[in-house]
Amino acid sequence: MNLPNKLTVFRIILIPVFMLIVIFGGDAKVEVFGSTIYWNLVIAAVVFAIASYTDWLDGHIARARGLVTNFGKFADPMADKMLTMTAFIFLVELDLAPAWIVAIIVCRELAVTGLRLIVVENNGKVMAAKMPGKIKTTCQMLSIIFLLCGDLFHIGTILLWVALIFTIYSGYDYFHSSWDVFKGSM
Repeated sequence: MNLPNKLTVFRIILIPVFMLIVIFGGDAKVEVFGSTIYWNLVIAAVVFAIASYTDWLDGHIARARGLVTNFGKFADPMADKMLTMTAFIFLVELDLAPAWIVAIIVCRELAVTGLRLIVVENNGKVMAAKMPGKIKTTCQMLSIIFLLCGDLFHIGTILLWVALIFTIYSGYDYFHSSWDVFKGSM
């Protein structure tokens, strides 16, 4: 197994670690600028940040060294979705993010993943991530980190709204540019 794939597997392993820290982390907290910060959530945010960094790192290494594999094409985006969806579900449980925003994000992720499968089946090509999708992912990951860290100055909330806008826009963009795969099948 090459290094990028090991980083992807490591990211998947960090998901239950993140979950356990959130669930069993305790109630230790501190007040900062009017925000309550729970230490277990800060630790969970660090774990999430490390996992998120491996998302960028494994792709960078794979492209730079020519180590792109079928496993990586499958597992890397799946690990990204598993990580962010898990974190968003916990944010709803912790009352740190509105369920309706998370539902839109999850539905978009599932729809675009399905679209990618259809595009590969019809065209034999992997649908590459576009810039709006990359901005969406970055904003989602940063919003999760800031929300877990007490949402100081509402940075996490602002990033969540930006993520929502790019989630909707990038979903539309993917479907609009790939709509031809549905012609004749409706």
